[in-house]
Amino acid sequence: MQTSSTILMVRPVRFGFNEQTAANNSFQRRGFEKSAQEKALDEFDNFVSLLRSNGVEVIVAQDTEEPHTPDSIFPNNWFSTHETGELVLYPMCAPNRRLERKEGVLNLIMGTNRVKKIIDLTGWEEKGLFLEGTGSMILDRENKLAYVCRSPRSDETILQKLCEELDYEYFIFSAYDNNDSLIYHTNVMMCVAEEFVVACLDSIKDIDERQSFIELVEDCDKELIEISMEQMENFAGNMLQVKSKNGEPILVMSATAKKCLTPDQLSKLMGYCKIVAPEISVIEINGGGSARCMMAEIFI
Repeated sequence: MQTSSTILMVRPVRFGFNEQTAANNSFQRRGFEKSAQEKALDEFDNFVSLLRSNGVEVIVAQDTEEPHTPDSIFPNNWFSTHETGELVLYPMCAPNRRLERKEGVLNLIMGTNRVKKIIDLTGWEEKGLFLEGTGSMILDRENKLAYVCRSPRSDETILQKLCEELDYEYFIFSAYDNNDSLIYHTNVMMCVAEEFVVACLDSIKDIDERQSFIELVEDCDKELIEISMEQMENFAGNMLQVKSKNGEPILVMSATAKKCLTPDQLSKLMGYCKIVAPEISVIEINGGGSARCMMAEIFI
């Protein structure tokens, strides 16, 4: 099963620019911190309402004042759930992001999931090695394949061990932003849906890796919809396909991402899914993440 009709989102309490993640997240921007929490809270609540009005079940976890977790609004990085019953806990690069593994959120996850096994990878933090969930890995769940960009936040040793646990294969490659820096999370440059893949091929500079990427997508019988570097910088790769309780396919992206897509790209995507595009620009600017990062899928 590639998509879920249930997602978990964390309602922020002290959202803001995170100095600890800014070192290797070029999508964060300084200078827009004023009233960030208040504005982000409005964006979050409107996002949840929009999803619910489109038939998606949203479990909202309320963040806490302490410990201070400015990026708690992006829960997909520290845990994932799987149809086969696994709950995976991931090692996080920024020390203040490790604090997001709060008891209240974990209790919500355990309460909604028939968890058969917990795969706890957090011990790798002591060794300075990280793998940040479905930010680091884009999962083709039906084909048991993980796409992963090389990054300080995506260690291949941990990736290999996790894929052995989940019976996945993985394809690791290098992708770069406009500053020729490694992209910090794979989910800003690509998205895997049931019948298509959205990807910024120009970010994969090695021709052999790019060709291998294209062939993998074709082998999985999915249409490849290409986006440009500029569109990637506007979060057009940060999408997630979910479904309504009635099974309607829905593609979630931000309003920023939708606005930068061409009519042809939109037409292709709408041929597969209904598009839902919340306005979350304050969250994007301060947090360096977008719509996909805010949604952690719950698979039962």
